[in-house]
Amino acid sequence: MIMNSIKHKARLAITFVTTSIASRIKDTRGEVNVVAIVVLIGIAILLAILFKDFIIGLLNMLFEFITGNATEAVS
Repeated sequence: MIMNSIKHKARLAITFVTTSIASRIKDTRGEVNVVAIVVLIGIAILLAILFKDFIIGLLNMLFEFITGNATEAVS
C-alpha cells in the first residue's frame, strides 16, 4: 500500500516536471530562451574547465574531511 502511494507520487512528480518542461519549450519566446540556455550552459562548462583543478582539490579535501570524521565517530 505504501509502495503504491510512493509510486503514484513519483508518477505525479514526473508528469509535473515533463509538462512544465514541455510548456517552457513551447513558449512563444522559445527561441530566445533556447539561446539563453545554451549561452548559460556554455558559461558553466567554461567555468568548470577553468576551475577544474580547484574543484577537484576542493572535493578531495571535503571527502578526506568526511572520511576522517567518520572514522573518528566509529572508533
